[in-house]
Amino acid sequence: MDGGAEGTQQPHLILAHKLFLLTHPDVQDIEKVQLKSDVLDSIKSDGMAPLYETLAASSVLELDQSLLDYMRANNEEKLKKLDDKIADAEENLGESEVREAHLAKALYFIRISDKEKALEQLKLTEGKTVAVGQKMDLVFYTLQLAFFYMDFDLVSKSIDKAKKLFEEGGDWERKNRLKVYEGLYCMSTRNFKKAASLFLDSISTFTTYEIFPYETFIFYTVLTSIITLDRVSLKQKVVDAPEILTVLGKIPFLSEFLNSLYECQYKAFFSAFAGMAEQIKFDRYLNPHFRFYMREVRTVVYSQFLESYKSVTVDAMANAFGVSVDFIDQELSRFIAAGKLHCKIDKVAGVLETNRPDAKNALYQSTIKQGDFLLNRIQKLSRVIDL
Repeated sequence: MDGGAEGTQQPHLILAHKLFLLTHPDVQDIEKVQLKSDVLDSIKSDGMAPLYETLAASSVLELDQSLLDYMRANNEEKLKKLDDKIADAEENLGESEVREAHLAKALYFIRISDKEKALEQLKLTEGKTVAVGQKMDLVFYTLQLAFFYMDFDLVSKSIDKAKKLFEEGGDWERKNRLKVYEGLYCMSTRNFKKAASLFLDSISTFTTYEIFPYETFIFYTVLTSIITLDRVSLKQKVVDAPEILTVLGKIPFLSEFLNSLYECQYKAFFSAFAGMAEQIKFDRYLNPHFRFYMREVRTVVYSQFLESYKSVTVDAMANAFGVSVDFIDQELSRFIAAGKLHCKIDKVAGVLETNRPDAKNALYQSTIKQGDFLLNRIQKLSRVIDL
């Protein structure tokens, strides 16, 4: 996790995704054989003794004691060399070289996946860092480590820390990078509205290749925007955005998913929706919110369809979506009961009647209610004063 060259994702985060798939119940056993081989190769190449020990203890990998002993010995040898460099820098070189030596040790702990020691060493390195930009880089290393372990408490604290550092200064490139990290945190903690806003702000300035490729960033941007933006905003910021259009076709089903929704092609939308569901299910950040996201998307598309009608037959709606009448009946019943859709089903006539809340009427009713409450309070107060 040394920052990553431009355009390349951190090897640790690629490994984290493979580990997620390796433990996913819906991944085929034949695929898991290859995944297990890839994970073991990554662990061996970086000498990740602490991670290997953890995975073996949880039965994700089989324990090879000789391999573990070899990696531990190799880690100790390399850490001794790093300690010697720190001692040499402290005795013979300047503050900048001392800081670099400490940072090298912190990055080595990150590389071998020793989380606690990595955090301790990053803190020690921070104490020897003066420049705000370099302090920000340390926060980014911490964030990458936190996303590897899905430690959202650490992510939240690190983002807050970064924002405080920006009050002291900091360049725009790092500020823009932080938006993407915060957007990923918001999406991972089900704050899709804020995630969409942060991602959309970062489309033209994206440089955060170390956490995911640009295609993945666009994938997240479109998914979060669909369930949080109104049609006008979706058209302006997503459907017609040149940055999104350049990569939209490279991501399976995404173009059909977005455009069929906007163009009200509901059969095509449901077809693309099935393909998108697989991608969301196998994404380590979105997977915990899979069922929630599926519900939200269906709420958006059903609401959009019903927006055009005062009443419509269930049969017509089922035909529009290319599904059975029974399916649409069950779907709508659940969403109506949950208060997600403003309509009612006339089962005898087979008709849906919409009863969308009128915004002006709702405001009027709210004003009357608050006025009554205020009058009651004034009356009570006048009684107290009279006494």
